[in-house]
This record gives sequence, C-alpha cells and structure tokens, in this order.
Amino acid sequence: MLSVPATIAFSWAILAALAIALIAAFATHYRRRTEYRWAIFPIYIINLFYCRIVWRTRVVGRWPTEALRGGAVIICNHKSPLDPAFIQLVNPKMAHWMVAREYSLHPAMKWVFDLFGVIPVNRAGTDTAATKAAIRYAENGELVGLFPEGRINDTDAVLLPGRPGVAMIALRARVPVLPCYLHGSPYNGTEWGQFVMPAKVTLVIGEPIDISRFYDQEPDKPVLEELTKIFLTEMAKLAGVKDFVPELAGRFYKPGHEEKPVAAVAE
Repeated sequence: MLSVPATIAFSWAILAALAIALIAAFATHYRRRTEYRWAIFPIYIINLFYCRIVWRTRVVGRWPTEALRGGAVIICNHKSPLDPAFIQLVNPKMAHWMVAREYSLHPAMKWVFDLFGVIPVNRAGTDTAATKAAIRYAENGELVGLFPEGRINDTDAVLLPGRPGVAMIALRARVPVLPCYLHGSPYNGTEWGQFVMPAKVTLVIGEPIDISRFYDQEPDKPVLEELTKIFLTEMAKLAGVKDFVPELAGRFYKPGHEEKPVAAVAE
C-alpha cells in the first residue's frame, strides 16, 4: 500500500500524463487541419488561443481551400497590425503577407516574419522588388496577403481609397482574389498595446473573384482601376454596405498622407 505522499505524487503524475495526452491530441487534431510546418505550428496554436479566447473571433463563411490550390491573392480591410492573424486562424496554408519594412526588420519580430515568409515592402512609393516577389509566390501556387487600402484605417469609414497593387499582382500571376472583411480588430495606436486588448472580432470570408476575363488585357491604368474598384466593392458587400461607391487613392498617395475616407452606409 502506498504512503500518503506517494499516493499524492502518483495522482499528480496521472493528472500530468492526462494533460499531456490531451494537449497532444489537441495539437494533432489541428495539425491535420493545416499545412503548416512543425516550426510554425506552435505559433499557430498560440494564435488560435489569442484569436478564440482573448479576441473572441467569430467566422462568417467558409475558407475555399480547394479553389485556392493554384495560388491566390487574399485581400482584406486594414484596421490593425494584427489583421493577418485573424485570416491565418482559418487559413490552413501560410500566406505571404506584405508587411511594412520597418515592422519586418523589428528586432523582436524579425525572426517570426522570416519564419512566415513575409514580403517586406517600402511604404513610400512603389516597391518593385516586393511586387515581383508577391507575383512569384502566387504564380507558384502560394497565397499572398495584401491590404488594398495601403495603411491602417483608423477612421469610422468602411474602407479607405484603394491602391492598384493587388490588381497588378493578381493579373501578372493569373490567380483569383479572395476578399475578406474584419470587424472589431484590436488597435490602440501603440506598438504593442493591441496584444493585450480584449476584443470581439468578426471575420467575414467572401467568394473567390475570378479575374480571368482580364488576363488577355494589358494591365494599364484603366484595367487596374476597374479591378481595384471591383475588389473594394466586394469587400464592402462583406461589410454589409449598401450604395457603396469605391474610391481610388491619389496618384501621389503615400501612407501617412491624409486621404479622404470612403463614405458608405453600413447595414
């Protein structure tokens, strides 16, 4: 017969073994649902916890995994630096997100961004190298994530004016575009504050936009503008907006420059 201390120790050992088994089963279940490498998977689990528990994320719509097998561009409105985390919650395949170069080189985050294969981009002017990298990824069957607004929307407007980079990349790579819309992303204007902010986030997933009818057209300004308006309109629909009139960013637009927000009425 075991002594009292031995019985207590044995009981704790059993509980620890059960906890480990439960964690292993949980991890195995979610690992089978994704295509993430083992090096990335622990971060996915942390993201899962934050999105579901801290930020109480609700998902509307289904992720069209099969429709995106040949590569695609994912687009979304931009309310927080954390927006890609909510997309990756439901995306079983790691997307290559375009991230401002100053963030991708941050000492505390660079290793994470390198692991995820983000695309550093200069926010001032056109970054040809970043655009070419995004096209290569999409052409090779990968997913590329972009924010057509070009900067965080800290206004009450549903969308800021859009930039044509998404259209250029999707046309060159000949891939569909998947629109999404986020409500309630945490952001308080500081570098780290949003990580500890409680939130109630809703991610709305749309249907892939087939742009194949534009493939044989020269990607000149009118074509890029038409596609950009289509993308903005589809995102606005996901936001529940009626009578939406998309606007384009000015020719000399740079992040940080005040652009007039898109005026729209949400249902």
